[in-house]
Amino acid sequence: MTELAAKAATLLELHRPGDPVILPTVWDAWSANLAVSAGFPALTVGSHPVSDSIGKPDNEGITFDELTARVAQITAAVDVPVSVDIESGYGEDPRRLIEGLLDAGAVGLNIEDTVHSEGGRLREPQEHADLVGALRAASDATDVHVVVNARTDLFLKQVGDEADRVERAIARLTLCADAGADVLYPVGLHDTATHRRLADGLPLPINAVAHPTQHDKAALAECGVARVSFGPFWQAVLAERATEVLEPWK
Repeated sequence: MTELAAKAATLLELHRPGDPVILPTVWDAWSANLAVSAGFPALTVGSHPVSDSIGKPDNEGITFDELTARVAQITAAVDVPVSVDIESGYGEDPRRLIEGLLDAGAVGLNIEDTVHSEGGRLREPQEHADLVGALRAASDATDVHVVVNARTDLFLKQVGDEADRVERAIARLTLCADAGADVLYPVGLHDTATHRRLADGLPLPINAVAHPTQHDKAALAECGVARVSFGPFWQAVLAERATEVLEPWK
């Protein structure tokens, strides 16, 4: 496990507020090799792109075993740290989640507070923090400090009054920080002011989602963001380009 421990440490060190690590969101060995060849030092595997790549829906439309099978193909193809979006945990025990990711060669995870197996309800703040804490404890039982990225979908699902949504997100994610998260992910396409409020108000480095052709690394850096991933957007951009290339051949 020594190599995985080193990759996990490298991944964590890459999170620098104001100098964000860019983690292209990949879905197979081909896209992973493309990103690494372009010079990116680490990757994240997105649930949405992976599900699309095997013809199944997002929001836990695939199983954890299907996900880790794809992750293992990716980590066998590239020699950089890989983090994985495990959605809301697939209803699996935290120990199995950590063991499955490590067995597949991954050293980080995203865990969201939407419970897809229960109608898409949002976990209560302490409930989500308790899951983060259980994942941290399961990681601590190994010799790899798995990088835990705690995500909230408050903005994505537009839960509650917009007037205090930032404050509620900060309170929710601060509980996750106290429980052992390494990175905090208030997912959403925020404006500059919101990004700054989140970066200033949260006690750990924050992850931002960005569109690879519509957003700007420098602007996110100025907001204090420490990590940028693309969600399903990079795959979508490639799909649009492929459609343009194929159109004349119809």
